[in-house]
Amino acid sequence: MKGASKRLLGIYERLYYHFGPQHWWPGETPFEVAVGAILTQNTNWGNVEKAILNLKKERKLNAPALHRLPAERLSLLIRSAGYFNIKAKRLKNFVAFLMKDYRGRMSNMKGEETGIIRGKLLGVNGIGPETADSILLYALEKPVFVIDAYTKRVLSHHDMMEHGASYDSFQKLFHNNLKSDVWLFNEYHALLVRVAKEHCRTKTICAGCPLEGV
Repeated sequence: MKGASKRLLGIYERLYYHFGPQHWWPGETPFEVAVGAILTQNTNWGNVEKAILNLKKERKLNAPALHRLPAERLSLLIRSAGYFNIKAKRLKNFVAFLMKDYRGRMSNMKGEETGIIRGKLLGVNGIGPETADSILLYALEKPVFVIDAYTKRVLSHHDMMEHGASYDSFQKLFHNNLKSDVWLFNEYHALLVRVAKEHCRTKTICAGCPLEGV
C-alpha cells in the first residue's frame, strides 16, 4: 500500500499523544503473561485477573505446579475466565510443551529463534496465531505484531485494510512498514485496543476520537 508506513506512524503518534503509554501486558513474570494470553481468549481481562489470582493463592502459577495439577482442579481455579474446561486443557497442553521442550522455563524458550518458537506454539492444541503472537511479544519480547479483532476494526474503519483480510495480511502490513521493534509493537497494539474499545465499537463513536479525520 502506497504511503502505508507514513499512515501507520501517523496513527500511532496520534494515539500515543492522546492516550499515553498503556503499560502492557500486565503480569509479574513471562509465565504469568503466557497464562494470561491463553485465558483471555473470548473473555475480558477482569475475569482473567480473578483466575490468575486464584492460581497465585494456591501457589500454582508456575510450570511444574500446573503440570502436576489435575485438569479438573485447574478448571475450578480458572472458572471466572469462562470456557474453563476448554481453557484448562489448553493450559495443560501449553505447560506440557513448555516442560518437554524447554524444561519448564520461559527463559529457555526466549533464547530460540522467533520463527521456530512461533511454529512450535502453533503446534500446541488450542493456541492460534493471536495467542502465539501475544506470548512472543509480551512474554518473550520478540518483535511480532499481534493482530486481533480490535486491530482489524480500527484499520478497516480507516481504510488501511479490508476487514476480511487474513491474519497474515494484517500482520505483514505492520512488519513491512514499521521498524522491527518490541517496544513499538507492544505500545501500538495496546493503543489500538484502547481506541477500539472507546470509539471503534460495533456502533462507532467518532466524536472525540484521536483518529477522527485520519
